[in-house]
Amino acid sequence: MATLQDVARIIGELPEVAEGERYGHPTWSVRGKGFAWLRPFSKADIKRFGDQTPPAPPILAVNTANLHEKEGVLAAGIDGVFTIPHFNNYPALLIELSVIAPGDLRDLLVDAWLAAAPAELVEGFDG
Repeated sequence: MATLQDVARIIGELPEVAEGERYGHPTWSVRGKGFAWLRPFSKADIKRFGDQTPPAPPILAVNTANLHEKEGVLAAGIDGVFTIPHFNNYPALLIELSVIAPGDLRDLLVDAWLAAAPAELVEGFDG
């Protein structure tokens, strides 16, 4: 089980990350390019779950390098990682923090940062 404190700690280890706000929710970016954000469900999202119970907040969204990577992560069956119709054809995943293991969260956040960071930052990153 991971927490928002885990998110803050992991993101704090990544170079040149800025925290901002978008649509009233925390967003993290590297040199102006967003890679992670808190993503509560809209009423339409909730409705699409039908009789299923939606994943519990907080929900973190993270970018992937591309749709192929997104599909690979989803196919890996990592607990707490999912998508919703709103994210169809968009290279990002959703993470239910109360379910995902901290190590898996770290891997996904680092991969999202790597996908957004400029080459010179990636080359100098040792983590």
